[in-house]
Amino acid sequence: MAESVEDQAHSTARRGGFDSTHIDRFAEGYDFGFDDFQRRGIEAVQSGRGVLVAAPTGAGKTIVGEFAAYLALHTGRKTFYTTPIKALSNQKYADLAARHGAANVGLLTGDSSINGEAPIVVMTTEVLRNMIYAGSSTLDKLGFVVMDEVHYLADRFRGAVWEEVIVMLAPSVQLISLSATVSNAEEFGDWLREVRGDTAVIVEEHRPVPLWQQMMVGPALMDLFVDDGREQLRVNPHLLQRIEQLNRDRRDQRHGRREDAGAPRGRRGRIRGGQDRGQVRGGRPSRGPSRPQVIEALDRDGLLPAITFIFSRVGCEGAVSQLLAWGTRLIPDKEAERVRRLVEERVATLPEEDLAVLGYYDFVEGLSRGFAAHHAGMLPTFREIVEELFTDGTIKAVFATETLALGINMPARTVVLERLVKYNGETHADITAAEYTQLTGRAGRRGIDYEGHAVVLWAPTVDPHEVAGLASTRTYPLRSSFVPTSNMAVNLVDRVGRWRAGQVLEQSFAQFQADRSVVGAAGAIHRNEEALEGYAEAMRCHLGEFAEYAALRRELSDLEKDAAKRRSASRRAAAAVSLQELQPGDIIRVPEGRRSGWAVVIPASRGKRAEDAVTVVNGDGQLRRIGEHDVPDAVIPAGHIAIPRMFQSRSPRARRDLASTMRNKIRDEPPPSPAELRAQSAEADEDSSAEIERVRQALHRHPCHDCPYREQHARWAERWWKLRRETDGLQRQVDRRTHSVARTFDHICDLLAELGYLDAEGAKVTDRGRVLQRIYAEKDLLAAECLEHDVWRRLDAPSLAAVVSALVYEARRDDGDSAPKIPGDLTKDALAEMQDITRGLQESQRRLGLTPMGDLDAGMVWVMHRWASGGRLETVLHDSELSAGDFVRRCKQVVDLLDQIAEATRHDAMRRTARTAIDKVMRGVVAADRLD
Repeated sequence: MAESVEDQAHSTARRGGFDSTHIDRFAEGYDFGFDDFQRRGIEAVQSGRGVLVAAPTGAGKTIVGEFAAYLALHTGRKTFYTTPIKALSNQKYADLAARHGAANVGLLTGDSSINGEAPIVVMTTEVLRNMIYAGSSTLDKLGFVVMDEVHYLADRFRGAVWEEVIVMLAPSVQLISLSATVSNAEEFGDWLREVRGDTAVIVEEHRPVPLWQQMMVGPALMDLFVDDGREQLRVNPHLLQRIEQLNRDRRDQRHGRREDAGAPRGRRGRIRGGQDRGQVRGGRPSRGPSRPQVIEALDRDGLLPAITFIFSRVGCEGAVSQLLAWGTRLIPDKEAERVRRLVEERVATLPEEDLAVLGYYDFVEGLSRGFAAHHAGMLPTFREIVEELFTDGTIKAVFATETLALGINMPARTVVLERLVKYNGETHADITAAEYTQLTGRAGRRGIDYEGHAVVLWAPTVDPHEVAGLASTRTYPLRSSFVPTSNMAVNLVDRVGRWRAGQVLEQSFAQFQADRSVVGAAGAIHRNEEALEGYAEAMRCHLGEFAEYAALRRELSDLEKDAAKRRSASRRAAAAVSLQELQPGDIIRVPEGRRSGWAVVIPASRGKRAEDAVTVVNGDGQLRRIGEHDVPDAVIPAGHIAIPRMFQSRSPRARRDLASTMRNKIRDEPPPSPAELRAQSAEADEDSSAEIERVRQALHRHPCHDCPYREQHARWAERWWKLRRETDGLQRQVDRRTHSVARTFDHICDLLAELGYLDAEGAKVTDRGRVLQRIYAEKDLLAAECLEHDVWRRLDAPSLAAVVSALVYEARRDDGDSAPKIPGDLTKDALAEMQDITRGLQESQRRLGLTPMGDLDAGMVWVMHRWASGGRLETVLHDSELSAGDFVRRCKQVVDLLDQIAEATRHDAMRRTARTAIDKVMRGVVAADRLD
């Protein structure tokens, strides 16, 4: 097909045609000169190349992406500017609309659609992925895609979307990737060149605003490092002396309290010459300054505005309450009044009756004094207000969780870290050097501050050398988290066919990294194979095949070792294996220790299953974890009972009922006695002894047994065997990693063919598969199965919204004490069917070597049903663990999935119910909290 004049111009640019006219005009729109790395990135875009820019937070790498938007606008093409989160999309939309005019800029997120056919469209990455699979006409004339915060592809939950887009974008589209500083930028760039063509890799490590690393010890702010001319920075010795003095004071204080314990009542609480309890020598607080005192100290030293990262939503809200109670005021009354008016205007669309439950009054009071919280549990409108007021310098202190560090443009003069430990969804863990850099990167506003300040609050558990390690580490590798999904599989098969789809997935960054990782292993395998040939020659015997004889010796040795293990204290290895083999419903007896007695195995909570432990309910209905330290030998199930389909381990009543069922089973069908179980074990030992004797006889009958050089040959055979085992292990490693993504994809296609979403050969999408193509949720296959089996056919709109919430909701922690309430029998039946389907899919996925999907979480069903039935927000959230912001966010996720269901279903009645459910959920504070 002949190229148009416009296409020829674009092709010329991509082949290296270049002029600086557009660059010069673009630069005129900014009141500062571009840095060298920005200029190089812009010139690469102008010349038609793809670009990867890796630079510190605040360095100004978005300038390169903004140039792509400018270039598209002036060359008749489109630019899609993608971001990982809606808040960043909203912010970027406002920036670009202010620069290029609202008519030229659009916004597409899960709940906002503004001017979607504009030449510049800001969107979340998922929206672009969905467009590509749908073959949307909006992709026509697309010239540039900017992937802001592209390092987000390492995210284990959503990172795969970035790789899908990069691999599936048309070759004619220039990709501009903007990343935080990563140590393997060249590796990532090599991959981009392989899948996207010519790509310039531009790495900038210099921060435009220098960052001072400091610690606050008591009320004193001290430098973390001293620069004494050495090659490496040294931890400040004065800081170490100060901390050592405080530690001595704390020890003296504890010693003084112990001595004071026997003093008369009227003298207690005063130690060391009349000092108050909680103080040490010199009047310094023993636990460091309070949050209000920290802000006062920063204000006194001219270090506001500041962001304090707390890693806890409750902690962020608590900090605001503490400053309010302290009487902190950071802005003048005139400015406070302006803030109040602005907030009142922005929340005018929120129902007045909901303001109290939203925490509005403390929120506006804190803002009017110059401080606020910022976290994912807040109403998005509230977060946007905080971002706006902090960015323009109106408010001076923000207490935030780490979500603020995900790319939102909220720089500060100072960043404060209260702790170096955060909850990662499963446990409390130390923050990484990459996280430390991402968080502290907010410090230092370009064009405003001469320097930024990163401040860590000292506590007895904080080691300054640990802080120094975090602050000085510069190794932050980008690792792919890409895993094919069911929706991805049917869409790829439909677009390019199964064979070609496998090839496409082989181009993923995940496979690229896996292939590179086996290069060294492949070389070692080659060298080992050559050595094995030499060993085989050295153990050659004139009487027979010595390899056979050596194999018998090895088999005998292994059998004897195994038997010894079963007879010795290392029987715990067998216990660990037996624990892994236990299934939910198995009844076991713990023979000794504080957990002794009968127990029934239950399904482990998501993320809780360990390889060497199981979750059980004991005879008293208590939840326990049983590990190999609790059982001295292999655990043999003594019986089995069925676990109820909707069993909730967090419910005391459910646990008591299950324990009662177990006790009745034991009473009605007495299990084998300990003596009988030992007899079974003894039989197994007898079988083992017979096998040992059989191999020993075969060994003695072998011709090589009488060879005079037998032991010499055996030494070479042992070397051969050891190297063979090592080489086989390397080969398994290579096999696992080579074509690993494509193998996973093939397993998914096999499952989809079994379920009827692909034809029998797994090469063509069926009508059922068309439904799955339109569902992009994490539990995509489960949603499609529910539609296929008419699980939701009898539900009304509120009930449909309620059960769909179980597909998107996941409790932040598993610490509830009661089973979720379920509204009505029809809803309960639907959830039970969904649970059955979930377990069936999980079993199929395990059988095919796939990671099973997560369990359903019905924790929001009751809340969602009440809301969709018209309940007031205060009533709906009463006794719920959900914050108002979390509730609104989950509602929008439910609406998004309901919309997909309405588009995917083949039944008009289900479509009408889904649309009605959307209307019932999208009301009040949920509907008001949208970007208009």
